[in-house]
Amino acid sequence: MITRDQISTVLDHPVYDGTGNKIGDAKHVFFDDVTGEPEWVTVKTGFFGTSESFVPIHDGTLVEDHLEVPFAKDTVKEAPNVDVDAGGHLSEEEEHRLYEYYGIDWDTAWQQANQRGQAGLAGTGTAAQTQATAGREPAGDDAMTRSEEEMHVGVERRATGRARLRKFVVTEEVQKTVPVRHEEVRVEHEPITDANRDAAMSGTDITEAEHEVTIHEERPVVETETVPVERVRLDTEERTEEETVRGEVRKERIETELPEETDETGGTTGGTGKS
Repeated sequence: MITRDQISTVLDHPVYDGTGNKIGDAKHVFFDDVTGEPEWVTVKTGFFGTSESFVPIHDGTLVEDHLEVPFAKDTVKEAPNVDVDAGGHLSEEEEHRLYEYYGIDWDTAWQQANQRGQAGLAGTGTAAQTQATAGREPAGDDAMTRSEEEMHVGVERRATGRARLRKFVVTEEVQKTVPVRHEEVRVEHEPITDANRDAAMSGTDITEAEHEVTIHEERPVVETETVPVERVRLDTEERTEEETVRGEVRKERIETELPEETDETGGTTGGTGKS
């Protein structure tokens, strides 16, 4: 159980679930009005801590510099959204809703409070009072703390799309001109001369004979060969652009009221100031 003396170690420190997953950072601790014991802690969750979830603290354990609670991270993040009023209190209806969400029996919690001799753990209309990280005024202090909010802007990296390479085959018609040759038969007649007379007179005088000539031609032959022509790859290029982020922050102003004083002429002086 977390004591009041350990609150400073809890606030603005990490909060983990029972399996070691970080839920967020502790922002506020709520106390029971009557018992004065810590009852709830709010945890900043979501991107840049934009959400604040309530989680019971009485079963939490302080481990080194962080708080461990017996609830899963997703359970805490999905807890009912509760708005705390200006007085920093939970209504009975709001606390009842939180108890029911976390599986804590309302009547049992009330009986346990009675067994400790202090009424109102689960039966008062104002269940808890906030202990904030800034703006709390200690009792007996004659100074007032002025606080203001600061805006912290970060970036998140997210996927915006996917690009892929896909290779497929297409067929296209290619036309090329190539020369081809062929042979044709030509009949030649030559007169008998002294040079060919002997060849012409050889053999028998009258006979039948045949002479055959083989005719040739060329035809185009098509062959294909696969050759590499280029390599293609995907790469990413990071570019930096300027974006303006606007938000609202709250500041506390302190106004002073001075008592009226009587001057020498019998009139009164006084004034107010702001900081």
